[in-house]
Amino acid sequence: MNRKNKKEVIVVCHNIRSAFNVGSIFRTADGAGVNKIILGGWSAYPPHPKLIKTALGAEKSVPFQRVWQTWRALDDLKSAGYNIIALEKTQKAENIFSFKPKFPLALVLGNEVKGLSKNILSRCDKVVFLPMKGQKESLNVSVAFGAAIYQIIK
Repeated sequence: MNRKNKKEVIVVCHNIRSAFNVGSIFRTADGAGVNKIILGGWSAYPPHPKLIKTALGAEKSVPFQRVWQTWRALDDLKSAGYNIIALEKTQKAENIFSFKPKFPLALVLGNEVKGLSKNILSRCDKVVFLPMKGQKESLNVSVAFGAAIYQIIK
């Protein structure tokens, strides 16, 4: 980990079904200075061609780790002192614009349809959400990540 970065952030992708979304997350993570991406469950990972198409080389500049059991990666991050934050809409979720992040931080992103399981959410210190003003309940996961990461590191 790059300890020179005071706002150290790891992104954890859990069961993201679209390789295009994962590629977009890589590209945004590079722009935001994310330290690492953990790709859990059935999330696509390099060198998947659809991921590479949208990452535009960011898969080479952002370190990543492939894991099958995301919950174990979260437990390891927690043991290493990371604050585990889920981006998900739940009853107890906090508006991300009121959220005060504590670093080092791991931001957990979930499946585009099912979101994050109770097993994953139970390992998180906090859950944050992006407020929606229209009729839709959520944004695309890669778009939501973009909005969230820049709010977190500001």
